Amino acid sequence: MTIPPNQDDANKARTTYFNLPALDVSLAFPQATPAAIFPPCTSDYYQSNDLLTPEEQALRMRVRQSVEKEVAPIMAEYWEKAAFPFHIIPKLGALRIAGGTIKGYGCPGLSITASAIATAEVARVDASCSTFILVHSSLAMLTIALCGSEAQKQKYLPSLAELKTVACWALTEPNYGSDASALKTTATRVEGGWMLDGQKRWIGNATFADVLIIFARNTTTNQINGYIVNKNVPGLKATKIENKIGLRMVQNGDILLKQVFVPDEDRLPGVNSFQDTNKVLAVSRVMVSWQPIGISMGVYDMCHRYLKERKQFGAPLAAFQINQEKLVHMLGNVQAMILIGWRLCKLYETGKMTPGQASMGKVRQNCIL
Repeated sequence: MTIPPNQDDANKARTTYFNLPALDVSLAFPQATPAAIFPPCTSDYYQSNDLLTPEEQALRMRVRQSVEKEVAPIMAEYWEKAAFPFHIIPKLGALRIAGGTIKGYGCPGLSITASAIATAEVARVDASCSTFILVHSSLAMLTIALCGSEAQKQKYLPSLAELKTVACWALTEPNYGSDASALKTTATRVEGGWMLDGQKRWIGNATFADVLIIFARNTTTNQINGYIVNKNVPGLKATKIENKIGLRMVQNGDILLKQVFVPDEDRLPGVNSFQDTNKVLAVSRVMVSWQPIGISMGVYDMCHRYLKERKQFGAPLAAFQINQEKLVHMLGNVQAMILIGWRLCKLYETGKMTPGQASMGKVRQNCIL
């Protein structure tokens, strides 16, 4: 088309159907079932589900059915908008998986295997939703459980476990990601508490969290301490990072702290150096190693269904050996990932897991993915 010199003329020159809504995918592409209808699970080829206890199997099916019903139909819409579907938070809360392995305080007290399986089942349908749960549960809640005072656990964990309130975990800074121990956010002792100053970046759930776990350098000891900051306190600001190409539903944010006062009762007594964060990261790395397992299972299940449904040259794409080879390669990787994740859980449960094993599990699973 010829481009007219002004907007009014441009509108006249365009086709009458220029702004029509997109054709429904079931009409536009009838050979493939849309992702909103999630496919059956065909990715557990070695039947690793038999390794789980009856309680763990029941949890898996409860999470799977809920996420397929509640998340799958809306994930594409919210991915496109880069917005978070807040209406599903109560439904995720009803699954009773937030808090994972934490015992008491309204938390589910799951085995680490059960918690990992729940993580994978959410990730199988949507990686963004699983990231939301991981940040809230395996980082923020676990920090309070492992490093908080009894009063802090009583105050914060029950509502977080029900997802009536949401938490984030702020360690990373603009200049310090993998070098997080060098963070520059400061905590200065003042009468009755602490004054926080600094900046955090890439913090999941930051823009809507009710509770923020902030790590800052104690200006007296030069050690990393942890603090619980409540939303809307003076000097706190969180803004959304725009234009992401991955995990678009996750609301990653920049957090600015300018003279943010934290009372003494909200300093985490169990975080007195950067090493204390390892207590949390050891468990969270197990959970994070199961996220790519779930993602890979979902990708395989989708590909398996699509190749059976889509026909070319008079046959399903699954009938062609080149596609069969790709499917088998994917399926083999999924089985390896499941077995690595399962073994990591068993090592943790018996107290034998080392930080190196946890880190290798996390890295290796993501490399396979």
